[in-house]
Formats: sequence, C-alpha cells, structure tokens
Amino acid sequence: MVAGIDSSTQSCKVVIRDADTGALVRSGSAPHPEGTEVHPAAWWDALCQAVAKAGGLGDVAALSVAAQQHGMVCLDADGSVVRPALLWNDTRSARAAEELVAELGAQEWAEAVGTVPVASFTVTKLRWLAEHEPEKAARVAAVCLPHDWLTWRLTDGRDIGTLTTDRSDASGTGYWSPATGEYRTDLLEKALGGKPALPRVLGPTERAGVLEPTGFA
Repeated sequence: MVAGIDSSTQSCKVVIRDADTGALVRSGSAPHPEGTEVHPAAWWDALCQAVAKAGGLGDVAALSVAAQQHGMVCLDADGSVVRPALLWNDTRSARAAEELVAELGAQEWAEAVGTVPVASFTVTKLRWLAEHEPEKAARVAAVCLPHDWLTWRLTDGRDIGTLTTDRSDASGTGYWSPATGEYRTDLLEKALGGKPALPRVLGPTERAGVLEPTGFA
C-alpha cells in the first residue's frame, strides 16, 4: 500500500491505494481552521484525524506529502514554532513585496529566482516579520513551508537540520533559483536580516526519511 497526503488550505486529505493496481483502498479527511494565519499544530491535528478516518498507516509502505505553497513557517533553534504561519492568502506583506522589488528591481528578481515577489511569496512575509515583529524575527533559526513542516514531523520533528523540501515548493519562496538549484541566501538575508537554516531540496525520486512512530499508524 502507498499513501498520499494533501494538506491544503481548507483541509487535510489522506488517500491509500494499492501500489500495484492503483485502486483506492480507503481514505479520510479533516478540516483546517479558517483564516490566513494558522498554527502548524492545527495541520498536524487534522492529519492525525484524517489518518485515523482512513484506517491508519500500519500497512502502508510509503507515503508522499503535498500541501499549500508559500506559507511561512518559522522555527527556533529547538524546532518550536515561533509564531502562527502566515499562509499564501495572507496579504499583509503586500507593502513588503513592493519594498523588495523597489530595492532590487523586478528584472533582477526575475533573473535571480525566476519570479518577482508578491504578497503570497514567503520572502515577502519574512520581510513583514522583520519589520513588524523583530523580536520574533530574531528567534528564527529555520524557515520552511507547510509541506516541509509536515514531512519533518512525520520523519523526525526534532532536528531542524533534517528539514527537506522539493523543487516545486522551493521555487515559490522567492529565495531559491530553479536555474541553479541553489538558495539565494543573500535575498533571504535582505528580507529577514539573517540567514536561518533552510530545507534540503530533494529530487523527485529522493526519500525524505523514515516514518517515525506517531501514534496514528
């Protein structure tokens, strides 16, 4: 059996299929809180509920996680969440986006990371954090996205050095270059004022880790 997890803006869905035939075996879902600012613990609670409704993961050999993009998840050195995540649809960083574009130039941003910052991108949310909550920005030791955080919780959830992501999610941060396959930490520092740890970017066939015992298998 294989499982797919989709942690979207509104809910978490779990689908378990036969790896040989692709046939649907069972599934489950659970809602997420409303709003544009959500504590990651709510995603974990929804995942646990969805897994339980899907009959557990005890017979699952492998799973893959997909989730909403762009959301800013900030962790401290111990791996604790610094503040509730700002989701892709939180537009309070619109002015920060304008500032970042003005500082570097739209063409330079496009050449650096293939995109020009808008309010949904992680890089603009980090600038907002630095400007409006500097004491929390100073605590940030790692930055990841919703998908990355859930994968981390499933496979480790302790060492921020084991965070992973994929090219798709990384390309929506505003500080990763799809052309070079490398983070632009200079742009990250421009936004946040520091260089926190970032998830290792995996290829499509690379394994993020081994599922830890979590109480819902």
